[in-house]
Amino acid sequence: MILREMFLGTRRFDSFLRLTGMSSHLLTQRLRKLEGLGAIRREAYCERPLRYEYRLTAMGRDLWPIIIAFKKWGDHWLGEGNPSVQLVHKGCGAITSPNLTCSDCGEPMEAHDASATPTKDFERERRELRNSS
Repeated sequence: MILREMFLGTRRFDSFLRLTGMSSHLLTQRLRKLEGLGAIRREAYCERPLRYEYRLTAMGRDLWPIIIAFKKWGDHWLGEGNPSVQLVHKGCGAITSPNLTCSDCGEPMEAHDASATPTKDFERERRELRNSS
């Protein structure tokens, strides 16, 4: 919810409190965790009293496709009527619905259009985890 709000332009603690419904304690913990991971950064906007706003870092902005995928899923499976948020492509001004495409050929991709193949290192890690129980 914090990331959703950040992509909608929310920056300040009090706004996060109102818009997410989280307790102050939980919100503080989650913001600290996101900051510790490097997904957001704090910037002072007032010296007296010292107050901060939160900004997405490059790492945080790279979460955009994930947030949009959740939005698309929610609109399809949980939505009732028109979506509450529309995505407008700044380049052409059109309301859009982003889709996954193959980075090589540009064709649209759904789950049945791809296969996942673990690397040798990841397969070895999985085998070790299976054998450790």
